[in-house]
Amino acid sequence: MEWGNFRSSHLPLTDYDQALDAESLNPGEQIFEKMISGMYLGDIVRRVLCKMAEEADFFGDTVPPKLKIPFILRTPHMSAMHHDTSPDLKVVASKLKDILEISNTSLKMRKVIVELCDIVATRGARLSAAGILGIIKKLGRDAVKEGEKQKSVIALDGGLFEHYTKFSTCMESTLKELLGEEVAGNILIEHSNDGSGIGAALLAASHSQYLGVEES
Repeated sequence: MEWGNFRSSHLPLTDYDQALDAESLNPGEQIFEKMISGMYLGDIVRRVLCKMAEEADFFGDTVPPKLKIPFILRTPHMSAMHHDTSPDLKVVASKLKDILEISNTSLKMRKVIVELCDIVATRGARLSAAGILGIIKKLGRDAVKEGEKQKSVIALDGGLFEHYTKFSTCMESTLKELLGEEVAGNILIEHSNDGSGIGAALLAASHSQYLGVEES
């Protein structure tokens, strides 16, 4: 699928999404991608933290200068903080210090940041699941048909699904929630290396098959 450019009035766009879009290289384009992809999730977290620093003095009296730099906080950094299981959230403290030059954070602050990562990742994962459901419904595979045992395999590519465990787990559980247990049993999600290349090859093969039919 090339669904990144999907946009709808029903998408839950926030002020942070709109600001990210306005300041991007392609304003008004790839709206869905800007809400769910690994390229942008980390910067959404940064934008929320910056607003918290400006309006609620979250990091003290001054706004940390590095926090104002777009894309300085990348999604792998966000993932590492989100997956931090240490009692004192030392990974969160380390990322804040190394990337944003923010030190002396309290455990309470670090817990808020983990919760923020969870909110942004969960929204992206659930929107991704909704997109997948739309395709399944379009294919007519959102119901169990009597006498049929049709399996559908969804092949996904990309570091976000492969490495951001909480994202992929949430996406899969949301899809199961939307489909129901019975239908979800017939849907498999698999990681596929070079999914874009495989998809392009399948499209080319499909198109060449139709060309042959037209010529005959």
